Amino acid sequence: MIKEKHFYPKTKNLAKVSTGEAKDVSKKALKSEFEVISEKLGRVQELIFAEAKHKVLIILQGLDTSGKDGTVKHVFSATNPQGLRVVSFKRPTELELRHDYLWRIHKQTPERGEMVIFNRSHYEDLIMPLVHKTLSLKEIRDRIADVNAFEKMLVREGVTVLKFFLHISRKEQASRLRERIENPEKHWKFELSDLAERRHWNDYQKAYGEVLQSTHHEDRPWFIVPGDDKNLRNLIISTILLERLEKLKPVLPAFDGKTLAKIKKELKDL
Repeated sequence: MIKEKHFYPKTKNLAKVSTGEAKDVSKKALKSEFEVISEKLGRVQELIFAEAKHKVLIILQGLDTSGKDGTVKHVFSATNPQGLRVVSFKRPTELELRHDYLWRIHKQTPERGEMVIFNRSHYEDLIMPLVHKTLSLKEIRDRIADVNAFEKMLVREGVTVLKFFLHISRKEQASRLRERIENPEKHWKFELSDLAERRHWNDYQKAYGEVLQSTHHEDRPWFIVPGDDKNLRNLIISTILLERLEKLKPVLPAFDGKTLAKIKKELKDL
């Protein structure tokens, strides 16, 4: 049984955290269970959209090829596109660089009834400087404090914040990078910088280990999801999302007494 606390960051050493496949569970069984959860998740998300009361922010982080795009494609396949928005944060534009680093993030947060997925996020502004040492440790600590305060404010304003780190092994990343190079249909996903960043594997592991622990809180948690098995990844994320969103208890809006009486009167006139 999937329990969300199993995936909380318990150590800074990501080498000790599983990236692996589900044991004693077939691929067919994983897919079958995922389809059931996915359908339920779609219904809950549509209630959230219809009720227009709750705001949901889902953050996806991970190394290159960790499956962020695949998660968006599969986990949210049954949702209503009208209430869903995906934001992919690329390199900051010239305009964005004129502002503080959270400026472009804050304006993309969800409104009532909306579920927003950040495919990469403000965490890039912590991880990249840590890996490439473009900021001092004091500046990094200040940014971690900024992010904690920013997300705490979002939660206080009624945003449900859920953060998923897609954790893959070095061997699996190599396999996926090779596929992107060898398969013409996946060339569009490949950049030469992917190979350059792979050389910093250990630095990324250390940086994520530090940041995940420093920014994990039960009201805005991180989940470290084993990402080598895509079917297991999809099932874990959808199960956690369903459990969290059901706790919001969204309902379909109903007419109040006066409106209902007026509608009945108008119907008679028809």
